[in-house]
Amino acid sequence: MGRCPCFGKRTRKDKKEKEKVDEDNDDGIQNDNAQDVVVPGPQITSGFDTGVVPEQPAITENITPNEAAIFKFRELATATKNFRNESFIGQGGFGAVYKGKLESTGQIVAVKRLDTAGIQGEKEFLVEVLMLSLLRHPNLVNMIGYCAEGDQRLLVYEYLPLGSLESHLHDLPPGAEPLPWKVRMNIAYGAALGLNYLHHEAKPAVIYRDLKSANILLDEGFHPKLSDFGLAKFGPSGDRSHVSTRVMGTHGYCAPEYATSGKLTMKSDIFSFGVLLLELITGRKALDDRLGRDRYLVEWARPLFRDRRAFSKLADPMLERNYTRHGLKMALELAFMCLREEANLRPTAGDIVLALGYLTSRSNTPKAVSMENAPSIIADPDSPNETARMLARSLQREKAVAEARQWGEAWREKRRQSAQNSPEGLNIDR
Repeated sequence: MGRCPCFGKRTRKDKKEKEKVDEDNDDGIQNDNAQDVVVPGPQITSGFDTGVVPEQPAITENITPNEAAIFKFRELATATKNFRNESFIGQGGFGAVYKGKLESTGQIVAVKRLDTAGIQGEKEFLVEVLMLSLLRHPNLVNMIGYCAEGDQRLLVYEYLPLGSLESHLHDLPPGAEPLPWKVRMNIAYGAALGLNYLHHEAKPAVIYRDLKSANILLDEGFHPKLSDFGLAKFGPSGDRSHVSTRVMGTHGYCAPEYATSGKLTMKSDIFSFGVLLLELITGRKALDDRLGRDRYLVEWARPLFRDRRAFSKLADPMLERNYTRHGLKMALELAFMCLREEANLRPTAGDIVLALGYLTSRSNTPKAVSMENAPSIIADPDSPNETARMLARSLQREKAVAEARQWGEAWREKRRQSAQNSPEGLNIDR
C-alpha cells in the first residue's frame, strides 16, 4: 500500500500540525449545488442489541435541509461547565470535544470547539456546517447547531454514548469485553449504508475522505454513525472523473492512487472502507508503529490473504473463533476487493451494502438464511469489478448445497414414513 503523506491519530498536542485544506478551494463548498440536495425521510431504529439487522432506509420523499440551531457561546460554556477537563470526551477533526447538557432543553450533547490557531480549522468548520446541514441519514451523526460568535467556532452534535468504534477495537482496558463478530459485521453494514448514502443518494454526491474507526461513533445498541465531515468534498460534476485536491486523510487509510496523484474519487473512500473492514476482522490498527515492519495493516495482511489456509490467522484472537469459517471468508474477500490497487476494480458502496446485508442476515439467525430470500449480490452483471461475480458464485454454491440438503432430508423422511407404514415392517433405510 502506498504511504499517504497524511496525518496520524490526532491528539491535543499535535492538532496544530494538521494540514487539511487544499490551496485551490479545498473547502468542499459549492454553493451552486447546495439547493439540489435530496435526503431520506424517517429514521430507523437499530436492532444491533437484539441481533436484528436494520433495514436500509427508503427514500420516499424530499425534505428540507436540517434546521441547525444557532447557540450563544455562553450557552455552550455553561453546558460544558466552561469546557473543563471533566467534560472532555475526545479529540475531533479540528478541536476538542466535550460532553454537555443544554440548559434550555436538558438535552445531552457533544460540543466540538474549534482550534482557533489557524485558518484550516475555520474552513473545516464551514465545510462541516454545510455538509451536516444538507445531509440526513440514520447512519450519519446529527448536527443540532453551531456557534460562530466572535472568534469562537463550535459545533453541537447529538451525544452518542458508546463513543468511537476505535475505542472498542483497540487498547481495551482490563476486563473489557471485545466486540463479538456479529456486532462487528453489523457495524460494518451500518457504515456501508452511510457511505452508500453519501455516494449514491445525496445530491450532489459526497466523497467522505476521512473514513476510519475513530470517525465512526456508536449509539445505543452499537448503531454506527459516520462523523467528522471537515474533509468531505462534493463529488466530480459533469464529465469529470475525479476531484483534484491536496492529499489529506489519515495514515493507513489513504488509497494509493489518491496518495500519489491527489485525484480523489469515490473509490478512494472504498479503499478506506476496506481498511476499516480489515480492522474489524483482525482487531489490529490501520497503522501501529509498535509493530515495526508490520505496522501497516494492509501490507501485513496481503500475504496471508493469498494463502486461504492462513485465513484464520487474520481473525482477531480476541474473538476466540466465535465466527463461522464461511462468514470470515466472505468478509475477507470483500475487504480485499475494496483494497484492490486498481481503483476501477473495487466494488461500489452499493455492492458492499448488498454483500454485508447478506452476510449479517446469516450471522444474525441461528440457521442459514433461505437462499430464495437472500439478497441478490449481482448489482451490475457488466461491472468491471469481480465483486458481484465472486459473491454470486458463492451464493449459487450455497444455494445448491442447501437445496441438496433439503431434498435429502425430505427423501429420508419419506423413506422413514414408508417403512412405518409398510405391512411387512421392513427397514427400508437398511
